[in-house]
Amino acid sequence: MPTLTGSCICRNIEYELKLASIDDARTSLCHCRNCKKAFGTNYGLTAKVPKDTFNLTKGIPKEHVADNGSGAVIHREFCQNCGSFILEYGDAAKDCFRYICVGSLDDPEALPPKGEFFCKARASWMPDIPNVFHKQTVYE
Repeated sequence: MPTLTGSCICRNIEYELKLASIDDARTSLCHCRNCKKAFGTNYGLTAKVPKDTFNLTKGIPKEHVADNGSGAVIHREFCQNCGSFILEYGDAAKDCFRYICVGSLDDPEALPPKGEFFCKARASWMPDIPNVFHKQTVYE
């Protein structure tokens, strides 16, 4: 059973993921406008994991709850000291999944991307990631 660790940049928030298999995580890029704003870059990068595999080991994140731009409510958790984004989840998935910000992992290389969402909004200068799925929207 692989155990991955992660934290915010100031290490006030620390966590671990206990996955039965690395395949239990679905890492993907999202090119939607909401993710671009939340991540402060041209895409969001998260790993969808079963909720019960995520365990906070230090600190308590601050939470921001808002409409994600399409009418769905999204919860985003981050360090209130350094501002590092730790995870997110929507109301529809809150009982089952967490979307871990891959950059907060101590070893982000452990969970390479399996796909891309909202490719229709990808920056024109950014190429497709090869050998992964590409969806024009999230529901396609």
